[in-house]
Amino acid sequence: MKCRSPGLRCRAFGLLCLVLTGAAAAEREQAPVLGADLGAFDYPHPVERIALDGPHGDVAMAYMDIRPQGGGDAPVALLLHGKNFCGAYWEDTAAALIARGMRVVVPDQVGFCKSGKPAAYAYSFHQLAANTRVLLDALAVDRVAVVGHSMGGMLAMRFALMYPERTQQLVLVNPIGLEDWKAKGVPYRGVPAWYERELGKDYAAIKAYQRSSYYFGEWKPAYARWARMLAGMYGGDDVARVAWAQALTYDMVYTQPVVHELENIAVPTTLLIGQRDRTALGKDLVPEAVRETLGRYPELGSRAAERIPDAVLVPFPELGHLPHIEAPERFNAALVQALDDQGVPAVSAE
Repeated sequence: MKCRSPGLRCRAFGLLCLVLTGAAAAEREQAPVLGADLGAFDYPHPVERIALDGPHGDVAMAYMDIRPQGGGDAPVALLLHGKNFCGAYWEDTAAALIARGMRVVVPDQVGFCKSGKPAAYAYSFHQLAANTRVLLDALAVDRVAVVGHSMGGMLAMRFALMYPERTQQLVLVNPIGLEDWKAKGVPYRGVPAWYERELGKDYAAIKAYQRSSYYFGEWKPAYARWARMLAGMYGGDDVARVAWAQALTYDMVYTQPVVHELENIAVPTTLLIGQRDRTALGKDLVPEAVRETLGRYPELGSRAAERIPDAVLVPFPELGHLPHIEAPERFNAALVQALDDQGVPAVSAE
């Protein structure tokens, strides 16, 4: 409905116009129901699955294995997704690495996205790293350049600590876990509380959180795709399974900080850090004075680069938590440069 009449009549209907406009906007904000395993969301490349041993039978781990033209013995990049994302959001990064002549392996970790979400499972970074090694073994991949974003950065560090012989290079993209939230005063929330919180999650809440923490209060249409992807898992009848897996993995992130082991990383490491990022777990549980000390990535990135032997820091001053989404061309150029600098071979994709 449009108010076109001037004067009193338009003013009389003005409130109704605002109500209808607000209702239409709210409708547009809803995310489609995509299913607990994102069955209704198409990934940019074919998705395959490997069966992993679980305490109550096999657990499916989904992944994309993207090979350059010509195949052969191309160097391999392993891309690890964040807590609130899935392997699909590496689409532009994977394309840049394929153009460099690399093979790209992109898993969805157990508990996330298109992979299984068992209620009883050893959700730990050690287990997820071991799962990833099993996947690489099944694909006959020996060494990889490991690129991890956000929670995937925590997993990438754990993988490098457990399997340095398999890690050709480590690239950390705004990794969480560069601070110990408990030591900084964030109280333990507990799995039941995380679960209740997750049950109430929808697109509006996801967008508000990402806008504030990830993008420094800004929002662009390109960001909505990934927020809707996440929200789409919560809209169906199987929301409890999603919420429980997410609660268990939130507990994993809080209780398993890797920051205390940075000096033990023994592989070439590059940190690509958006400086406007303010992501931190449990900011809603602490007073303002504590909140202001959390998720300060300019300091976190610099301290991590000082502690990881021979690490290189590449800051992006005007970017936030997702530099590969906010400025893909710049990010991809920096990533390729990091691979070049550390001697990861490039192969013609022709």
